Amino acid sequence: MTLAQHKLLRYSLVAVWLATALVSVWELHGQSRALLAGLPTAWMSGPAPWLPTTIILAGAAADAVLGLWLAFRPGRSAYGAALLLMAAMTLLATLIHPAWWFHPFGPLTKNLPIAAILWVLLQDSTTATSPPKP
Repeated sequence: MTLAQHKLLRYSLVAVWLATALVSVWELHGQSRALLAGLPTAWMSGPAPWLPTTIILAGAAADAVLGLWLAFRPGRSAYGAALLLMAAMTLLATLIHPAWWFHPFGPLTKNLPIAAILWVLLQDSTTATSPPKP
């Protein structure tokens, strides 16, 4: 992979993560909260009404940190962390609302090509930093 291709893939992921962080906060009491509709009602308004806001803000913070990490300090650790975080968030989203896998806009199916991009970047950075073989 060329350096230009690597940068294109990396910066497209930076845009995804930073935009997701921004929109999650912007829609804190709208779409972001609606995404948690699959959680038990007691969690949404019970003894911990702050829980949905905390979940959304924690996810937004993780997205922002990851976007900035990929932008300014890319490498194996960043790509691996991004892959793990995306997998964890996909699993959590699947548990909350499994029907998102069948949504026409693909909120979860989009994670499959993102995972592939991260895997390619991770492998490319591993190859680029490996010592030459004798």
